[in-house]
Amino acid sequence: MWYAEPLRGTLEPLAHVRKLSRNEYLFRQGEVVSTIYEVLAGRLRMERRTLDDHLVVLYTAREGELFAESSLFADIYHCDAVAASQARVRAYPKQQFLTALRATPSGWEYVTSRLAHQLQRLRTQMELRNIRSARERVLQFLRLNADATERIVRIEGDLQDLAAELGLSREALYRTLARLEGEGAIVRNRNTIVLEKSQSI
Repeated sequence: MWYAEPLRGTLEPLAHVRKLSRNEYLFRQGEVVSTIYEVLAGRLRMERRTLDDHLVVLYTAREGELFAESSLFADIYHCDAVAASQARVRAYPKQQFLTALRATPSGWEYVTSRLAHQLQRLRTQMELRNIRSARERVLQFLRLNADATERIVRIEGDLQDLAAELGLSREALYRTLARLEGEGAIVRNRNTIVLEKSQSI
């Protein structure tokens, strides 16, 4: 549960739970913001389509996280929200949610920290997308996300989701990973990638 214990009795009676199938939309860009969501299970993506229909993944939320907190301060959603896997979310009415947060400083502290975390992640994503070489872009992503001790990056979902997050085509990501594996820079398993010691973190 994301929120402080004093908020539980206020917020939970206001909420309802919604189940989503993989690739089902939770909301679409341009819809009026009336609800704030918490991810109970699975993963949800915030994404947009460019004019040439290229998918851009802005953020992926996971179990235990609030989703699209910035919508607290917006009239409409500025992106689509899509289930990246089967998922369950808890839906809170926006106005009652805001009222409860205003009465509880620990709630505001959490929302502020989440927005700061999202900003940091988006800056990192921009940094990665400014790296022109697919090889160096993927390597930098792995370095930033690898466990410092075991040098393991755990991949959640499909590689095509990772490709969209990195701003690469699925084919380009597959080719790059195969090249890195052939060079001995990484070892690929089913849901993990291990960076070899020659790759600094």
